[in-house]
Order: sequence, then structure tokens, then C-alpha cells
Amino acid sequence: MSNAAPQSGRLSPTEQLQRFVQRIFTAVALAAYALVMAGIFSDLHLPGKPGWPEAMLLLVTTVATIAALSRHLPAQNVLLGTAIIAFIGGLAHGVGAATAIPFGPINFTENIGPRILDLLGWPMPLLWIVIVLNSRGVARLILRPWRKLRTYGFWLIGITTLLTVLFDAALEPFAAVVKHYWLWQHTRLPFTWGGAPVTNFLGWLLTAGLILAFATPALIDKRIRPMQRPPDYHPLLVWLLGVGLCAAGAASHGLWFATGFGIGLMIVTSVFAWRGAKW
Repeated sequence: MSNAAPQSGRLSPTEQLQRFVQRIFTAVALAAYALVMAGIFSDLHLPGKPGWPEAMLLLVTTVATIAALSRHLPAQNVLLGTAIIAFIGGLAHGVGAATAIPFGPINFTENIGPRILDLLGWPMPLLWIVIVLNSRGVARLILRPWRKLRTYGFWLIGITTLLTVLFDAALEPFAAVVKHYWLWQHTRLPFTWGGAPVTNFLGWLLTAGLILAFATPALIDKRIRPMQRPPDYHPLLVWLLGVGLCAAGAASHGLWFATGFGIGLMIVTSVFAWRGAKW
């Protein structure tokens, strides 16, 4: 009798509540997304302090991401993994703002809002949560045909790290050049992207790898017989909308190379994720 509900496709009351919370916050996030996009391409003036649509978008997207993952893993596991991501990511950027290690000489401006200890922009821990968890979800879609391989876990960490760095590559022109959330000081390195030196992407690579090394045990389904579920496209939706927002912001300021990079990244990632999900 205990297996009747899963076989009939019915959701338990807890699962129904989790799905309801996810849908509510996803809908609010889409509304905030529309406001941010409207602000990019028009002279839309909203009441209140400047930047509140972007702040609301990040907050509700974080909650929607956590709620979506909680449908597949125990809530305590999701909260533990989320706390690890926020702590390591926020700590790394706080140290980076103070010492220029590991990302390079970065300064968070007043445009990003309140700064923790007058160094770290408050959105950074949440940004790490959204990017890492949804990059991991996209990586799971890409690797779905190979999920039974012994090396699957290593491939999942590697592709998640790559997607995290690629997301940051789309983010930098938008955050540093368009919105001026942070500023990069000049270095002796010959190449920059959106003002960011090469060390920034090495820093993201190392930090994402460290995060996944500690957070992955909490994000693994440890049940003896994990439930077979259909592909989860929520992480892909969030990931693509995030990159799309950055590409749109770059286009609004004539940063066509960054715009093309973002669009190309969306297309390639969509193809690989869709192929993996439908294998």
C-alpha cells in the first residue's frame, strides 16, 4: 500500500506544497525579470530605490532554486549544501575584495547595495547559490545518459564548474560595465573581459571546485533506491534566463561581442542539455 502513491503518479501533501512554493516564487521571479528587462531597454522609472527589481529578482530566484531542489532531496540536505555554497563563495569574494586574491583587484561599488564589512556586496553569496545550483542542474541534464557510469560524479563536478565559469563570463560585462556593481583595477595582464582580468576566471574556477568538493556530499541522493524522475528543466530555465539577461544588458550598451558570446552560450548549452534530457 505504501507504494500506491508513487505508482499512480500522485504527489504527497509535502510534495504538493513544495511544488506550489516553487511555482509561486518562479512566477514572482519571472515578473521581476520582466521589470529588469524593461528597465534595460526603456527609461522605465519605478518608485522606490534604484535597483530594487534586480534585488528582488535575485532573492526570489534564490528561493525558487532552493524550493525546486528540495523536491528531489531532503530539505536539510539542500539547506546544508546552500549554506556551504554561500559561505565559501561569499568568503572568497570578501577576501578577494580585501586582498585581490583569488579573483584580482575588485572593488564593490555602491550600485550593488549594502556591503558586508564595507567590502563584500550583499548579493554575492546569493549569486553563488543561484549560479552553482542551477549550473549543477544543467550539468545533470547534459550527463543524464551517462548517470550510471562510475566516473559520473567527477564529470558532474567538472561540467558544473565549467558552466559556473561560463556564466560568470556572461555576467562580467553586464555587472562591471553596464551596471557598475563592481570595478576592476588595472593589472599587468594583457587580456581582460568586461574589465575582468584572467585571474578572475581562474578564481571562479578554483572557488567553484572548492565549493563542489564540500557541498556535493549534501547534494547526493543517498536513498537506497532513488526515485526515477523525469528530467528537471527548472535549472536550465533559470540558467538560460540569467545568461539572456546579461546578453540583453550588453546589447543595450553596444557590447556586441559580449552579446554574441551570451547568445552563443545559450544555444550551445540548450542543445547539449536537450540532447541529454531526451537521450
